[in-house]
Amino acid sequence: MISSTWLAAIATLGIIAAYEGWLAVAQRLAPARLARTAHASLREDWFAAISAQPSSEILAVQTLRNSLMSATMTASTAVLGLMGALSLTAPTLGQASTVTAAWPHVTPRLAMELVLLCLLFASLVASVMAVRYYNHAGFIGGMPVGAPQRQRWAAAGTAYVRKAGVLYSWGLRQLLLVVPVVAYLLYPLAGVAAASLLVIALIQFDRYRIENE
Repeated sequence: MISSTWLAAIATLGIIAAYEGWLAVAQRLAPARLARTAHASLREDWFAAISAQPSSEILAVQTLRNSLMSATMTASTAVLGLMGALSLTAPTLGQASTVTAAWPHVTPRLAMELVLLCLLFASLVASVMAVRYYNHAGFIGGMPVGAPQRQRWAAAGTAYVRKAGVLYSWGLRQLLLVVPVVAYLLYPLAGVAAASLLVIALIQFDRYRIENE
């Protein structure tokens, strides 16, 4: 029979997985209604507009540098969290392992700690890749608008800005998903409540709407 702690873990992760699955379907059916897609198009339009305006190179580099610093801060937060989670998981793995067992006994707490590690690692990778793309886009945005080299790399700059923004949003999202997992580790039922509250908040963040509508 499944214990109450396993049920709480399944419910915590199930609520998040169900919402992310619904969001993936909604993004295919009505991408214009979601903030992620709308903001990705916004960044593309921004780069196209800045590329058509002479003497805008400094503004472009400053804007991209600000975005790069935000992604760097997210990556730094993920690294610190990952180091803390590793120190938290190591004793649990040691207690769950035995001399004769090939694999440690998986408890609900150990499973959630591993999920925590995966979320933090995913946030770190996405944020680092966002830094990489913002860095490349900064070089392109710093080229003189009328230079032939700028024209040759314009399409790549637009793609890099879009990818960087999407990766940054993924990295930030993984950090938010850490909250229910940490709440579960403190008290199993708190994870279910935190997951429900997080989904309610994400629904508001993920919806794209114009105030005048």
